[in-house]
Amino acid sequence: MVFVKLRDGENVEDALRRFKRECERTGILREIKRREHYMSPSIKRKLKAAEARRKVRRMRRRRPV
Repeated sequence: MVFVKLRDGENVEDALRRFKRECERTGILREIKRREHYMSPSIKRKLKAAEARRKVRRMRRRRPV
């Protein structure tokens, strides 16, 4: 859980900006979006395999063998 304490002389907008930055850094919003819809294990495997294929294709483009 992310906590942001208001510093002396700091306005609420600055503290809110720090809070948003901290949430982004810890990946809270990404985790919420990932859990928003249920994904069956078979779909997870297909997406993982597709991502691996994309990664291999990118590596081949960068470094021709």
